[in-house]
Amino acid sequence: MPVIIYFLYLKTVTGWIGALIIFAIAAFTDFLDGWTARKLNQASEFGEFIDPLADKLLVISSLVALIVIDPGLEIFDLWMIIVIVGRDVLITVMRMLAMKRGKPLRTSRFGKFKTAFQMIGIIMIILVYVAKKSHIYESHELLSYWIMLSVTILTALSGVRYLFTNWQLFFPEKNLSDEQNCEN
Repeated sequence: MPVIIYFLYLKTVTGWIGALIIFAIAAFTDFLDGWTARKLNQASEFGEFIDPLADKLLVISSLVALIVIDPGLEIFDLWMIIVIVGRDVLITVMRMLAMKRGKPLRTSRFGKFKTAFQMIGIIMIILVYVAKKSHIYESHELLSYWIMLSVTILTALSGVRYLFTNWQLFFPEKNLSDEQNCEN
């Protein structure tokens, strides 16, 4: 992540290409790591916690770094980053609550699809920015905005899905003794 941020901070086409390559490698190796762990049945409780956290840090730090190359927020609006970061913080809190209770956080393939879509979206945004600034290809000025809007909407929907399937985490657990006391 620091290397990606550094390359984006250079504010040169070469730096952005370096950031793009490193981000793409990180995204691909993340996919490969998850796929391999599932195929070889090597998933662990630690991995199930740290992998999504690493994904979130990679995506959030890259989005924040994009603001460095575009301080005028022409690529996207700040509210989009707030929605994405807010969703990721919420899910991390939910995951910690679930672990504290000794229960798994109910997930779905939608969350994995969201992560892949976020990473592909960031790659596309950097590609569009590189093409535009190096005068290779002149895209519509709102292309990056629409990509980011799509990523934001999908991220928000994924968060709603997590809330819907895990809402009970926000309420105290009923103990068997509590239920017996209520019956007496």
